[in-house]
Amino acid sequence: MTKTFETLIGSRICHDLISPIGAIGNGLELLAMTQGDKPPEFGLIQDSVNNANARIRFFRVAYGSSAKGQMIGRSEVLSVLSDIAIGGRFTYFWRPEHDTPRQDVRIAFLVLQCFETALTLGGEVDVQTDDMGWTLRAMGKRIVHDAPLWAQLVDAAAPSDLAASQVQFGLLPSLLKSANKTLRYEFSDTEIVVKF
Repeated sequence: MTKTFETLIGSRICHDLISPIGAIGNGLELLAMTQGDKPPEFGLIQDSVNNANARIRFFRVAYGSSAKGQMIGRSEVLSVLSDIAIGGRFTYFWRPEHDTPRQDVRIAFLVLQCFETALTLGGEVDVQTDDMGWTLRAMGKRIVHDAPLWAQLVDAAAPSDLAASQVQFGLLPSLLKSANKTLRYEFSDTEIVVKF
């Protein structure tokens, strides 16, 4: 896969942020080793640093560049998803047993972000692969179906007025096209199923 300008920007931002956030985390670890009771604010700062680290690792996969044929380890994916689930609204079940092409994981992670916009109260996300491709299923108590927004994933003629929080809907079609994949989705009152 060729490196696009957008993925290079994503990689650069993640690269530049991971070091200072890591340094803050290291500083907090050193403070934790000192004697004495820690104020409650200490825990809040630690949680915020952990969450920022997890999100940057997620963004690095979803928005960063990748080389053609590059694989990503199952353990790395599980680590990223378990870290962003801590204190979050979603529980993730990653079923693929082996390392997978990074390009496919990028698509899957962007779909997970699409789920976040639709499941406003959170829920469970199940990711599976088989000989037919990928199936991602999001289940929750409340699902908002923004039909024009989701139509952009399959219809090039759909309106493309996007907010910054919806950028994944704009990136997915070109990523799918470059991977020679098509996406299908179905909504119900409590579930969204996406296949590619």
